[in-house]
Amino acid sequence: MHSDDVDDADLRAAIAASLLGIRNSADEPPSRRRQQAVVDLTGETESESDNDVVPIYPKSRSVIGSETDDEEDEDMKRAIALSLQESKGVQDPSSAPIGIFGLDRKQMEQERLARLAKRKAADTSSLNERESKSSKIEAAPTPRVSKPVQGSEHASVTIASASALTSSPLQYPEGVVKKTWASGFPRQGDDIKIEEVLQKSDLELAVLSSFMWDLDWLFSKTDTRSTRFLLMMQAKDDATKRQYESEAAALRNVRLCFPPMDGQVNCMHSKLMLLFHPTYVRIAVPTANLTNYDWGEMNGVMENSVFLIDLPKIDDKKQECPTTAFYEDLVYFLKACTLHENIIAKLKSFDFAKTANYAFVHTIGGAHTGTAWERTGYCGLGRAVERMGLRTSKPLNIDFVTSSLGSLSDDFLRSIYLASQGDSGITDLTLRTSKTSPARHLTDPTTLVAHHTASEWKDDRFRVYFPSHATVAASKGGPNCAGTVCFQSRWYEGAKFPRHVLRDCESQRRGMLMHNKILYVRPDEPIPLAPQGKNQVCRAWAYVGSANLSESAWGRLVLDRTTKQPKLNCRNWECGVLVPVLENPRTKSDAGGNSSSSSSSSTSSSASSAQAPPPTRNDEGTGGGLMGLFAGTVPVPMRVPGRYYEGGRRPWFFSEG
Repeated sequence: MHSDDVDDADLRAAIAASLLGIRNSADEPPSRRRQQAVVDLTGETESESDNDVVPIYPKSRSVIGSETDDEEDEDMKRAIALSLQESKGVQDPSSAPIGIFGLDRKQMEQERLARLAKRKAADTSSLNERESKSSKIEAAPTPRVSKPVQGSEHASVTIASASALTSSPLQYPEGVVKKTWASGFPRQGDDIKIEEVLQKSDLELAVLSSFMWDLDWLFSKTDTRSTRFLLMMQAKDDATKRQYESEAAALRNVRLCFPPMDGQVNCMHSKLMLLFHPTYVRIAVPTANLTNYDWGEMNGVMENSVFLIDLPKIDDKKQECPTTAFYEDLVYFLKACTLHENIIAKLKSFDFAKTANYAFVHTIGGAHTGTAWERTGYCGLGRAVERMGLRTSKPLNIDFVTSSLGSLSDDFLRSIYLASQGDSGITDLTLRTSKTSPARHLTDPTTLVAHHTASEWKDDRFRVYFPSHATVAASKGGPNCAGTVCFQSRWYEGAKFPRHVLRDCESQRRGMLMHNKILYVRPDEPIPLAPQGKNQVCRAWAYVGSANLSESAWGRLVLDRTTKQPKLNCRNWECGVLVPVLENPRTKSDAGGNSSSSSSSSTSSSASSAQAPPPTRNDEGTGGGLMGLFAGTVPVPMRVPGRYYEGGRRPWFFSEG
């Protein structure tokens, strides 16, 4: 396409109305079409090739442009019609492929040339009339979006002086975890819509990462005339990068970023939103992709969760605020993603003080040696636990709700258990590589590690929530909506798979499937915090983010064959937030035990005002007590205790659905 295409009003309108979708060719074998109906995020390093994980971009069913002005000219209508992908149509195998931005560039170029020829043949008065009409169409508003609930969206703020930058009210200054809204279910104060997350009225810049994208849906939730976008997308090879960049070049306010995916890296799975507004930045870390069904639309078939925190802009008169561990790890992750340094620098303009109560946990794709392995994957999780003062040698209860399962093993679950206690990963590596018992610690040979270290996780202390075939079949959307719920029967039936940890995952919102990835951790004894914690104790904590329970998501620590030093191999990019449940024992004692003082800095006024459901069962060994302990801090979306896989109950296997 020519460089002056962006000045063609009709083409710009067609691009604005373009839809996301990749269609299967008509002659594609049924087996291949079946494979593309699911998204497998669980390929394991030891047994899977680098090309197993393929992002599937869902076909849009929206009809952008159907509400345009009746006075549009015929060329405009034809351009918009060409940009729409009919959900029931069949693509001509001879046609050019549709790109991620929904543009058939060859066909649109032919249409553009035809329009130019038609205009040159028209007389001057007709041309002037058409230009006037084109200007009117260009200024038309974007497709209408349903208005969010009252009070959920900030109004644009007029800034009178630099000192007023921090005076505007923030919705979530302390941080909060919410369920995603779901169509057909009553709102109880603990959920949030995508419109309420984005707050489009004064959104200046949106930095977004996701695994699956529905861009026409996303753009319909924002004001594309005033908001700039930087999309962090998966592209394994240079040809794909060049294709996406070529398509994005036609959109003046969209830029792309491609995190490195060399070698073993196979999946850019992280979900992150940096939403820059005039007086604050909102950081959102959802478990959801940027698709309508992940955010509760499409009849409310799928639910997710999201962490949000609003950070005020620093007053120009104040000195630069000290950084926090959350800020440092976020910047470390963004730099690894190769995000533009100017955007990373923008974060210095905001006060991260309130993030001191949280940890940003990530998995950076690739092989990590030196000291880099300590900062990411499950090693980074252990580091975050220790830096927050939550390290413990006491037994834990772990409940992990996941939408995809890998080829689990005792060693892998032990590594997650130890990381949750605050271990760096070296203890598990020592146990796996030592030929003696007790084993000599790899970094401190004077310390001996007993072979039964952390073995208590097997005593019904580690529960994994994943839906059964019956749960999927009975859900609102049925098996056709379970394409992102992944597990393989060959792993489940393997001799070493720890089947005893599985529990059926049934939503408290009856009939919904889950795309959540939440790790709930409850120590047997509250963990006292350092003096700066003001005599607080941590009763529990949770990880909310993009990482499923698989080695691909959390990595595997090994000894490098050449250097004999630790090396962490990670196949995915992931990110999440560690959220603690804090309690002041003195306050609880003063209250005489009549009221719970358990709280977290993530609890907002809107969330705490909702009535917390009573505990399902005060039985730590079966997952009971979760709801009472995490009430007001991290919603518990599944029913607990979860049902055991027994009596013919089997997990959902996407390849057999």
